[in-house]
Amino acid sequence: MTSLAQLAWPDIASITDRGAVLLVPVGSTEQHGPHLPVTTDTDIAVAIVSHRTIGIRIPHAVIAPAIPYGSCGEHAGFPGTLSIGQAATELVLVELVRSASATFAAVVVVSTHGGNSEPVERAMALLGSEGRNVRTWSPRWQGDAHAGHTETSLMLAIAPDRVRLESAAPGDTRTLASILPELRAGGVASVSPNGVLGDPTMASPDEGKRLLTSAVDDLIGFVESCDFTGVQP
Repeated sequence: MTSLAQLAWPDIASITDRGAVLLVPVGSTEQHGPHLPVTTDTDIAVAIVSHRTIGIRIPHAVIAPAIPYGSCGEHAGFPGTLSIGQAATELVLVELVRSASATFAAVVVVSTHGGNSEPVERAMALLGSEGRNVRTWSPRWQGDAHAGHTETSLMLAIAPDRVRLESAAPGDTRTLASILPELRAGGVASVSPNGVLGDPTMASPDEGKRLLTSAVDDLIGFVESCDFTGVQP
């Protein structure tokens, strides 16, 4: 696995001379209930892109340091949530990819926070219109929406020492589609006092490992299917 954080510029030059795809993990810093750390989305993004299978299957991939902030204003009111908003998230991605394009043959933005979807989409549209070789990928897990069974299982697989299962409790267990109008109007706090959308109480590390493996395989398939002109694996 090639990590940008471990390299000096001459090392990077030798890699990019052969063509390289930069994987950029994008998360957020926001509340994830009373039992998960506020960096959960970022931790999951990093775990996906740094999985050993990525290095084996995509040897020309280079892992960028994570972007730990995003658009998460819907979690306002919970201490520790640090949102930079949609406009700033979009601008960060646009300027980062413009800069990365001078070094890397292609960039894949790996976003694991649903609240980033709109600014990511706008950034990709602008960068595409400029002819930048950039794509975006997000996991397609089926399950509860936030800090519930899915994310808690993932964190039990990724960083079990940072999960407080004794504090885990169900929040609003309705489907995301059914509570979306309320969320847009009043944020997560308006529907879930503990910040959880789902039920984390039956989460397990085995389920987390399965979810992580599935996401890694999906990302690999996505990258392999992309037409990255100029990349020489």
